[in-house]
Amino acid sequence: MEQMSQVLDAMFEKLVKEGEHVIDQGDDGDNFYVIDRGTFDIYVKCDGVGRCVGNYDNRGSFGELALMYNTPRAATITATSPGALWGLDRVTFRRIIVKNNAKKRKMYESFIESLPFLKSLEGDLADSFFIVESGEVKITMKRKGKSDMEDNGAVEIARCFRGQYFGELALVTNKPRAASAHAIGTVKCLAMDVQAFERLLGPCMEIMKRNIATYEEQLVALFGTNMDIVEPTA
Repeated sequence: MEQMSQVLDAMFEKLVKEGEHVIDQGDDGDNFYVIDRGTFDIYVKCDGVGRCVGNYDNRGSFGELALMYNTPRAATITATSPGALWGLDRVTFRRIIVKNNAKKRKMYESFIESLPFLKSLEGDLADSFFIVESGEVKITMKRKGKSDMEDNGAVEIARCFRGQYFGELALVTNKPRAASAHAIGTVKCLAMDVQAFERLLGPCMEIMKRNIATYEEQLVALFGTNMDIVEPTA
């Protein structure tokens, strides 16, 4: 919503007269327009001959490619009545997007740096095993031969909240996943793929292995063994 408000605040009004060309095919484009009121025809020139291929009637937008690419206009837009447009230039649009992306990156950096096992990675930003940003995640496991247990044999073994993580076990041990993670209500997570995990979390691997040893002790307490478990079905 903040980003949308910034875009709206950055837009400028452009009044047009009947017969005025708002944009011309082949010209460099740097503005995007939203129609406030008025009617407009769309002309495309082919083999030197301009042909009307459509129109706008008091609604619509055009020129959006100018926000992303420095490409020539693909059509000519001509006002067929007095009207008003709201415009946004590419430089302002990109400045808003870059600013907001930098703010989001800073927020994630602060969040990730607050995680105890990532403090040794100061300055590095992880980008998918899972870190809970908000909400609650339930972790469950199944045990062989226990299909008569509640919830098709699934036993809850943990809950993860903000700042906690899950999914690292399979990445560290290179074994199939042995647990399922279920969102309790609305959950937002940061994710890191296996390549990024191996590249960025090398300094934390020993910490994670110690944590896995703790998990295995918990499995022994729950199941009587740390191996007699099956991978949950999707």
